[in-house]
Amino acid sequence: MVEKLLIIGGGPAGLSAAIYASREGFNPLVIAGMNAGGQLLLTSVVENFPGFPDGVDGPVIIDLMRKQAEKFDTRFVDQNVTKVDFAKRPFKVFTEDAEYEADSVIIATGANAKWLGIESEKKLIGKGISSCATCDGPFFKNKDVVVVGGGDTAMEDSLFLTKFVNSITIVHRRGELRASKIMQERVKSNQKIKFVWDSVIDEVLGDEKVVGVRLKNLKTSATSEMKTDGIFVAIGYSPNTEMFNGQVNLDEQGYIEAEDEVKTNIDGVFVAGDVADKVYRQAATASGSGVKAALLAREYLLNLDYQNKN
Repeated sequence: MVEKLLIIGGGPAGLSAAIYASREGFNPLVIAGMNAGGQLLLTSVVENFPGFPDGVDGPVIIDLMRKQAEKFDTRFVDQNVTKVDFAKRPFKVFTEDAEYEADSVIIATGANAKWLGIESEKKLIGKGISSCATCDGPFFKNKDVVVVGGGDTAMEDSLFLTKFVNSITIVHRRGELRASKIMQERVKSNQKIKFVWDSVIDEVLGDEKVVGVRLKNLKTSATSEMKTDGIFVAIGYSPNTEMFNGQVNLDEQGYIEAEDEVKTNIDGVFVAGDVADKVYRQAATASGSGVKAALLAREYLLNLDYQNKN
């Protein structure tokens, strides 16, 4: 059986695409992944997704969107995609134990935040550790927080956080920042921000929530402890595009290159969400791009039906 539309990814981009496509009667198949839901699964309370004035847990948003898609006959496969073949139509998509074919594909596999990679971090993600300042900054009003990183993202996050927090300590593993000159100047001139150089977080302190960090100086190996109410990790993102290398055009950072926001270089293959978005990386913007991808996939499939009939 050749699917009309296959969507890879079960986060807000993929689910929004599924809702629109299924309401149009295209009966899409979503290969959602083993841990479907993307970054929202790591977010305890979301206050900036439209329609939830009292806030909502990230997993609840995903569950509601999935139920809405299922209502209109979207089908789901909760497996990971291992490889694809977009050389010709029907396009082929493989999981560990199955092969699927489709006339059109929407890629919505998202991007993962890069974390510190230490054991004490894992249990406190969403409990004082965040990778999204714009998402979680308002929860830290009048608190003292740490930002990890030395690039433009870390500087932008720090400046944004100054609207809410009492103080910010930027922890950077080098003795100088990698950020652009203008961003460095803005951060260094802000009285709320101070720096700890040549250092990394060796351990996150706290059981149920973050209460502090143990820092290690990379030059002297000396350690010290510092109290903090929160940690914002701003060391970058990794787009989930390994299986698409050589199939669609990727940029130097591994993000899928998009034309008109959601078109890839392969006719009939579209992209939505953070897998192509290096700028906004918000659930709402991912959802919007999923809608755009679904509408263009609809246009593509209708034209394909017309060509086949004539």
